[in-house]
Amino acid sequence: MDTYDTADSDEHPLLSRLIKVGLFLLAQSIAVMLVAFLALLVSFGTSWSATTEQASLLQPGDARSGSLLLKEDGAYTEAIRLGTDIDITVSGPTLRARVTQVFRNPTKDWVEATYVYPLATDGAVDTLKMVVGDRVIVGDIKERQQARVIYEQARRAGQKAALTEQERPNIFTNSVANIGPGETVLVQIEYQEPVHQSGNEYSLRLPLVVAPRYSPAPIVQSVDFRNDGSGWGATHSDPVPDRDRISPPVLDPAKNAPVNPTSITVRLKSGFALGEVKSHHHNVKVESPDNTTRVVTLTEGAVPADRDFELTWKPAAAKAPSVGLFREHVGDADYLLAFVTPPTAEQAMQKPLPREVVFVIDNSGSMGGTSIVQAKASLTYALSRLQPHDRFNVIRFDDTMDVLFAASVPADAAHVGEATSFVSALQARGGTEMVPAMRAALTDTLGDTSMVRQVVFLTDGAIGNEQQLFETITAMRGRSRVFMVGIGSAPNTYLMTRASELGRGAFTHIGSVEQVEERMRGLFAKLENPAVTGLSAKFSEAKADVTPAIIPDVYRDEPLVLAAKLDKLAGSLEIKGRVGDRPWSVTLPLQNAAEGKGLSKLWARRKIGDAEVARTLREMTPEESDKAILALALDHQIVTRLTSLVAVDKTPSRPEGEPLKLSELPINLPAGWDFEKVFGERQQLPAQLRERHADARNQPATRRPTPAAPDTIRLPKTATSAELKMIAGLILIVLALILFVFNRRQPLLTDAA
Repeated sequence: MDTYDTADSDEHPLLSRLIKVGLFLLAQSIAVMLVAFLALLVSFGTSWSATTEQASLLQPGDARSGSLLLKEDGAYTEAIRLGTDIDITVSGPTLRARVTQVFRNPTKDWVEATYVYPLATDGAVDTLKMVVGDRVIVGDIKERQQARVIYEQARRAGQKAALTEQERPNIFTNSVANIGPGETVLVQIEYQEPVHQSGNEYSLRLPLVVAPRYSPAPIVQSVDFRNDGSGWGATHSDPVPDRDRISPPVLDPAKNAPVNPTSITVRLKSGFALGEVKSHHHNVKVESPDNTTRVVTLTEGAVPADRDFELTWKPAAAKAPSVGLFREHVGDADYLLAFVTPPTAEQAMQKPLPREVVFVIDNSGSMGGTSIVQAKASLTYALSRLQPHDRFNVIRFDDTMDVLFAASVPADAAHVGEATSFVSALQARGGTEMVPAMRAALTDTLGDTSMVRQVVFLTDGAIGNEQQLFETITAMRGRSRVFMVGIGSAPNTYLMTRASELGRGAFTHIGSVEQVEERMRGLFAKLENPAVTGLSAKFSEAKADVTPAIIPDVYRDEPLVLAAKLDKLAGSLEIKGRVGDRPWSVTLPLQNAAEGKGLSKLWARRKIGDAEVARTLREMTPEESDKAILALALDHQIVTRLTSLVAVDKTPSRPEGEPLKLSELPINLPAGWDFEKVFGERQQLPAQLRERHADARNQPATRRPTPAAPDTIRLPKTATSAELKMIAGLILIVLALILFVFNRRQPLLTDAA
């Protein structure tokens, strides 16, 4: 009994201590779990609260109209925004355009913005102004490398700076450095351009978007040998070495509303009584202060920059003036601009010669959407216009090529029907390998000199290797004449005009299906009637530097346009040529010339074009061409591929140490294009282009929330394992506590024993 009592009393303290240890461990475990739960709750709570705070800062649904949103670290911030205002004044034969680009920085960062945009191919850009607050900084023309150095120095020093560079004669880049948080910077350029005339119609074309360019991969190397006769030279394998500078990011219209809203005003002062004034691709409002003046504005106020703006006007009289003569005195020289429309073929009573016509149609991916419809309709119409005594062939190309017939065939019903079926089955796909197609079209297998050989090339011209195409035409044109038909809402007019110039043909643009028959009828009027050939110009008294140096043939309804620099405005200008087989001449007294504006700039721009053509024709070496271009550009203060405009605000604005972010502003896909045909299957867009809302100009600014503290805005990336690592750490803490308690329990158990 006593033994039992002793044992019982000895075991009770041990059991009691074990129970206490167990309860202690249980309490510790519960405490650790509570701490872990609270820690996780705080962690997620912080994330949620930060996300909520960021959401209050900016969400896609709350952004102001005109916003492009950047998604970074799970949050949205507004990107640099661009608005453009274009004001054009037409004064008789010339126009002056002022393009104002408004860069708004709604972000909290200091930003450098770059924007690639198009301008008229034959425009002379001569003015740059940067407006910052109430300060206006006027740009200077410098050699391109020097201008870039000045801009980069200002950029690093925190000074606001603007740089305008030419990538192609119709593609320019504006760069603006050190735009501060919440700031707006205006960049304004101006250019001079001649008005275009065709028959009874005058027109201007304002490019608004750079179409995505296809740039072939480098395959064939070109070789430049030194002029020292050493036999050594260098190879150049990339046909588009500047492909990055002509390829801005493009937004998918299926996922993004249009950006870059543009307003346009045209003040039309024709100098003669006006009849019909028409905008072909935009809705406009036309006001008529008097019978020679019109003010044209966009009905919507602002439109997305996704297609060219084209305006045409006609005189109230049945016939447009057939002669125009204008002068401008600058420095110690007089500049002259002459327009002369030769008589039509009907007046010359010339019977058309039989023709061999090679039609080339671009069915690459960039022609997807409405462009391929326009191209097929145009070619079908052209086939229907062939005469039985003509011969023809059809070539189609993307990144492959098919020639319909082995050689040109008679334009009988069977062959035309086969060609029509071939054209109707075409679909847009693939890349734009234009050079092989042009080479095939210019290959003259028939060799029948009794037939006029013509190449009609239908394309949007969306390539980056223009120079390769020019060199192909120069090398292979032979007796062929190349007629370029620009298709779509944003054709590469630089390629079209230069290719037709080198190919001794003409350029026609078709911007909509409704224009097909009218424009193709005009083209066939050129194809079916003889050109005015053998043209020459002679001044009776003045010494003149005339451009173009070699006057090209002129087709039906086309005016001959001459620009000249004179030592004195005296005597007359005599122009001679042949219409078919008949001689033709006209004499213009110079004292009848009216005052014109910007003629010196236009003369210099055309002389620069002459130097570029002479380089392509190998009539000038690259060094001679560059020297002539640089001298003209600096003398007349215009932007070329060798000169740029740069403007620098002397006052530093970005604080030292503040980082500068680069923002390449995206452009719209040209209207009517098919995104998937150009870029392939839709991929997820880069984060900075994922979310965006519709654009509008001059909207009242909504209240902008005050940004949260940086630590609150900068969220942990959701792709990291922060929460998992936290849980793992808490588990290790629990294990450490258990080991700690277990180690303390050992002496308790020993004492109890």
